[in-house]
Amino acid sequence: MRKIKGLVIMLLISLSLFGPTGCQEDGGSTDINANTTVSTFSYEQINAEEAKEIMDSGVEHIIIDARTDEEFAQGHIEGAILIPEYEIADRAEKELPDKDALILVYCRSGRRSKIASDELVNLGYSNVKEFGGIIDWPYEIVK
Repeated sequence: MRKIKGLVIMLLISLSLFGPTGCQEDGGSTDINANTTVSTFSYEQINAEEAKEIMDSGVEHIIIDARTDEEFAQGHIEGAILIPEYEIADRAEKELPDKDALILVYCRSGRRSKIASDELVNLGYSNVKEFGGIIDWPYEIVK
């Protein structure tokens, strides 16, 4: 009886080490259930110079300032739309209907713009570029 118990334990250990892992071979998105998949999209991190090049290029874009009303009033990048990062989930789909639009996101130091960019991607926006904070913006701002 003792031998059989030992064999069963060894068999269980072997199966846990060498058995099926449940990993997918295709490397794509994972089906959670029939109606839900996990997205592998993310935003792109760029610097202020790259953001300025986009702004000056004539390419259609939207600039999101993810700071507070008070911070925005103290100075912001020309043409920026104020949507504080804590309001992105509630306001984005109404104010930004084109989920394929090029969206540039900034805040004061870069922390909130990363949060806002993550939220936009989670909402299905596919062309989000985060460029940090206005404290690192070497170009003009409007007040």
